[in-house]
Amino acid sequence: MVVIKKLFAKSILNSRKEKTIFISIYTNAGKFSASSPTGKSTGKYEANPYRKSLEEDIESLIKFSDYFSDEIIESFSDLRRIEDIVDRHIGANSLFALESAILKALAKEKKKQIWQLIDLGIAKKKKKFPRLVGNCIGGGKHSEGKKSDFQEFLLIPKTNSVKNAFEINKKAKKEVSYSLKDKDKKFENKKNSEDAWETSLNEKEILDILKNLKIPLGIDIAASGFYTRKKYLYENPVLQRTKDEQFSYISNIIRNFRLLYIEDPFDEGDFESFAKLLKKFPGTLIVGDDLIVTNYKRLEKAIEMKSINALIVKPNQIGSLLEVAKVCELAKKKNIKIIFSHRSGETEEDIIADLAFGFQANFFKAGITGKERECKIKRLIEIQGKLK
Repeated sequence: MVVIKKLFAKSILNSRKEKTIFISIYTNAGKFSASSPTGKSTGKYEANPYRKSLEEDIESLIKFSDYFSDEIIESFSDLRRIEDIVDRHIGANSLFALESAILKALAKEKKKQIWQLIDLGIAKKKKKFPRLVGNCIGGGKHSEGKKSDFQEFLLIPKTNSVKNAFEINKKAKKEVSYSLKDKDKKFENKKNSEDAWETSLNEKEILDILKNLKIPLGIDIAASGFYTRKKYLYENPVLQRTKDEQFSYISNIIRNFRLLYIEDPFDEGDFESFAKLLKKFPGTLIVGDDLIVTNYKRLEKAIEMKSINALIVKPNQIGSLLEVAKVCELAKKKNIKIIFSHRSGETEEDIIADLAFGFQANFFKAGITGKERECKIKRLIEIQGKLK
């Protein structure tokens, strides 16, 4: 069992040099710490990262520190005891960091790996490792200057080895830089907040380069980021598309570039267009991120309307790891693929790798390079190495 004797919280800087929360707990098993990432391209239906502010969350956590010592944590489900204490007093980022630190303590006390604390009723089945999804070229809200309107251009190697996939993506990303230098006269080897290449090329020009890699491709359109007054407002080149025109354009891109994966192709409230696209391309992963925001009720609606066959899971979108478990259980029950994902403002916290494997995610989206990205992939490689 784990008993929290003392809690300390402070702010640290994430990969975008913005403040995020860092929590340390002192327990009978030792001292354990965790931090939360911060999103930039956030869905409007996400839980608030902090109740009012980061500073007030820190004050609340310290104020409740003595209350935690009355609770005994013996299993993953006992996180409910902690949530009952802090309910409505802290935001999603703070709750995620707190529960992550607690799981680290519980794993140490039980002499287990963090992923072993999670049981979705599949403990006796052979566990599979998620395929890596790596952001190679960036645009949208994650990049500066002239850029693609689409947010991420993704490489998804098909291999059972996480280490091999990591090496494939790193090699491909390096090769892409040479192509960008050749095709984009403004290319300066700059990277965005997710350590993906920045280019002034538009989405079709980028996909023309990536298709030569012979690696399955995906894109995160993050369409809500440029949807205004019932129009999709493109800047590269400048034009407007109606909902129907957006549907036709995305359909052509999927068909012409044989995309495996397409994330948030429409506005975050447009369940109908997602459903229409899935019906047309049932063999493509139609992925909801801003559409779902790791929210159980929104996932229920998407299932009812047959809007998606895959969803992004970002634990700090909802905060509660118990809610993350509910989302994953429902997704598995309805045969919806699960993609655990990092955020644009990351820290060197790597617990998401344990969560992705523990919840048996189908894919793991954690970038390709950059210390905050690589530490998560290396943790997944470590887990796989120990199980061989």
